[in-house]
Order: sequence, then structure tokens, then C-alpha cells
Amino acid sequence: MSATLTILGMAVITFAIKALVFILGDRVRFSPTARQALAFVPVTVLTAIIVPMVLAPHGQGLELSWRNPQLVAALVSVAICLATRQQLLTIMLGLAVFFGWQWMVG
Repeated sequence: MSATLTILGMAVITFAIKALVFILGDRVRFSPTARQALAFVPVTVLTAIIVPMVLAPHGQGLELSWRNPQLVAALVSVAICLATRQQLLTIMLGLAVFFGWQWMVG
């Protein structure tokens, strides 16, 4: 029962925050400093999600070896992105390396 109440409470809070954004709309003005800080939120959240998945994919500590397909694919993806600056190519080749490496090691 406690988990259900927690989930319902989080849903209500999330809905309220999103509703306020739509209701208030453009009436809320942020300072330039706050806007600049908010520009980093997506990158920060994405990094917080991806780094643990790459470095510790099983949640049992760091797996910094060639047997970790997430780490190998991430390193190859970074290299491809730096070399080409093409997002779709980076995604496709990164996935190909991940699944290929997983199949070879697996």
C-alpha cells in the first residue's frame, strides 16, 4: 500500500508542476543566469543516466574491461562523434558495435 501511495503522490506532484508550466506560460521570467543554468539540465540528466549504465552495467561495481560491451560501444561512439559530428551515424555505428561486441564476447 505504501508503494502505491508513493507512486500516486509522485504522479500528483509531477502533474501539478507540468500544469503550472502550462497555466503560467510566458508570464514567468527567468534571469539570464537562471536561463543559462537551466540550459545545462538536459546534458546533466543524460550524463547521470548514461555513465552508470556504461561503467557499471550490472550494478556490481565498475567494469572497466574489454568484456564490457557498453563501455566499448560508448568509447567507439565518442570517437565517431568527434570524427564525423553526425548524430545518426554515431547512433547506428554505436549500436552495431554494442550488439556485435556483445555477440562476440557473450
